Amino acid sequence: MMATGEEMMIAMSDGNRKTLIGNDIPLAMESFLKADCVCFDVDSTVIQEEGIDVLADYLGKGQEVADLTKRAMEGGMKFQDALEARLDLLEPNKADIEACLRERPFKFTPGIQELVERLHDANKHVFLVSGGFRIMIEPIAERLQIPIFNIFANTIYFENDEDENKNSSGFIFDDADDDDNEGKLYDGFDDTEPTSQDMGKSKALEMIKSRSKDGSEDDDAGYQCMVMIGDGFTDSQAKPPAAAFIGFGGVVIRKNVQAVSDWYITDFKDLIRLMDEFPNRKLTPFFPK
Repeated sequence: MMATGEEMMIAMSDGNRKTLIGNDIPLAMESFLKADCVCFDVDSTVIQEEGIDVLADYLGKGQEVADLTKRAMEGGMKFQDALEARLDLLEPNKADIEACLRERPFKFTPGIQELVERLHDANKHVFLVSGGFRIMIEPIAERLQIPIFNIFANTIYFENDEDENKNSSGFIFDDADDDDNEGKLYDGFDDTEPTSQDMGKSKALEMIKSRSKDGSEDDDAGYQCMVMIGDGFTDSQAKPPAAAFIGFGGVVIRKNVQAVSDWYITDFKDLIRLMDEFPNRKLTPFFPK
């Protein structure tokens, strides 16, 4: 017989000796264990940095962009306005971004690699849903063995990227040599991406939820239970359609996010321990290991 959420909460609090934070911790624990889809924010969650701030610092415009990022993450500015303002300030070319990724590689948040591996082993589908940029997130997904089509993020356009190299979502399939990227200047961004808009993560999860997880055309084959994990206020907006929002403060603690979290954690080991102590049913694998 599967434990109830209340029983899980008591066990995870070591018999109520450890204080857990959240508005509905039993719901979050139950949802996480039965989830067939787990979505992660990237910046300050999967990695220890804010990707756009790293790029801005690399380009010598760190403080101005950091201020805009902070306002967006704390809900003080519409996300699409902050995104446009930051990109207009930076105007990064493709060579700049690729050089930044080489010279200032991102650091994974402790525990995330093990957690994602455990989720894969449990046949839970993992998505990266970020207000950051595809071009900077793809290498992260590759290292975590997350399929590229499980990324929902913003697409930057560059001059000389041919229209025929873009798919309907704006993703650019670029097979050009790195040497050609020096001339690929910033040419805007895809404002139709859900993650470029306010409430974008909710819209992205709606799109994910409607997907057929087993590759069939069955309307009932979509995701039944989704959980969103992230550090920012925009992540909390993913509930609904997410069944639960797990706030993450392992990199930076945001009080307004803590206040709206079903469960607020500061270490991914809590989720790994939950999976260890309360093994869940298996789901259909989504790609061969």
